[in-house]
Amino acid sequence: MLTPYDAYLKENHDRFIDELLDFLRIPSISALPEHAEDIDRAAKWVADRLKAAGLEHVEIMPTSGYPVVYADWLRAPDRPTVLIYGHFDVQPADPFDLWDSPPFEPKLEHARIYARGASDDKGNLLSPIIAVEALLQTEQRLPLNVKFLLEGQEEVGSPQLPDFLARNRQKLACDLALSADGLQWSPDQPKIELGYRGICGLQIDVQGPAGDLHSGLYGGMVRNPIQTLSRLLATLHDNAGHILVPGFFDDVVDLTATDRQLMAKPPFDEAGICARLGVDALFGEPEYTPIERVWARPTIEIVGISGGFQGQGAKSIVPSRAQAKLSCRLVADQDPERIAALVKRHIQRQRIPGTQVQVIDIEGRALPYLMPHDHPGNLAVAQVLTELFGNAPFFTRCGGSIPACSLFLKTLGVYTVNFSFSYEDENLHAPNEFVRLKSLEKGQIGYAMLLRALDRQL
Repeated sequence: MLTPYDAYLKENHDRFIDELLDFLRIPSISALPEHAEDIDRAAKWVADRLKAAGLEHVEIMPTSGYPVVYADWLRAPDRPTVLIYGHFDVQPADPFDLWDSPPFEPKLEHARIYARGASDDKGNLLSPIIAVEALLQTEQRLPLNVKFLLEGQEEVGSPQLPDFLARNRQKLACDLALSADGLQWSPDQPKIELGYRGICGLQIDVQGPAGDLHSGLYGGMVRNPIQTLSRLLATLHDNAGHILVPGFFDDVVDLTATDRQLMAKPPFDEAGICARLGVDALFGEPEYTPIERVWARPTIEIVGISGGFQGQGAKSIVPSRAQAKLSCRLVADQDPERIAALVKRHIQRQRIPGTQVQVIDIEGRALPYLMPHDHPGNLAVAQVLTELFGNAPFFTRCGGSIPACSLFLKTLGVYTVNFSFSYEDENLHAPNEFVRLKSLEKGQIGYAMLLRALDRQL
């Protein structure tokens, strides 16, 4: 027999789908300034939906960038408070020709919804709102106090979130944060993400002669800036993939035996990964497994390089300039500002005469995040996921970044537990992004279960 809660979800299933389709039609792309009004539209949509769910004190709060939407339900005196986080901005949708249907005209097909933002993060963001609505409609209360913080700039690194959190620390005070942005291992196997890597970026500009030169007349007389850039980039790693920047590893938290045991539990098919990625071998620090390298070791990646003639055929020049872009993924307890300064100093110390080298910061930084696997929040989530999936979750980390998690820990003093139902195969950030209807249903059921479990655990 269905509980009143489950019956409410079933009776309103079609309405919830229609609401998500409506939400997905808003092209709330934070990376493109021409979509600023769409971000505002998405914020209003979210605020209206929170009000309809029965949340109180709903506000669209401005920042120096895109807005944040806040709401709460604080009618459970002497009970814990959880802060539910998600984001309503999405990635750009290009290349459009690789989509099977227009990215902002959502298509429901084969128990999936295809659209930009369907999985990351609009579908997942809507699940806890629906769960709260269903609880309030069927039980007239929540098991504990709930606050929502939903932002419109996660996909550009949440640049205004640090200042916003600092100015609203008391308003956002809580005992635990829940992230509706994240991944499960597979549709049949859950996981709990304990950590995310931080990030910082740098750009190296190398200036040679004032303009491009005839390579026959000047080649061998002046230094080629691409040659200089190549030498600089080669100083960042040794042949085995170890980073050679002095001081880069000073603050890295070493892996414990327990850490390595937890990371060894999820299955890893190295040959299958190589085949899927189209490479003949994986690469990196040989002292660590590929999973350990992605989840718990920092990197410096050369993510872009340019200089000289790029067209078809040949052009006999010594180019006047060259450029490279670096992206550093960081792990606990590395600080993005310090790492950027160390890499910058390392490059500038090479002192290759005949060219001028400038290293500049690239916007978009995030602190790394790591929480204990046996935190009470994780124990509650593990209990719920085991019941939902029929399997105990893996305890993993993620090589990507969710800036809010480290910011909540730094500013609010609380850990963030991932509770989201996306999967890597759902084309996040790529053409034909989709979300499974079963994932949405799991999220709606799971959030009600989790709020009850946290009331007992915290």
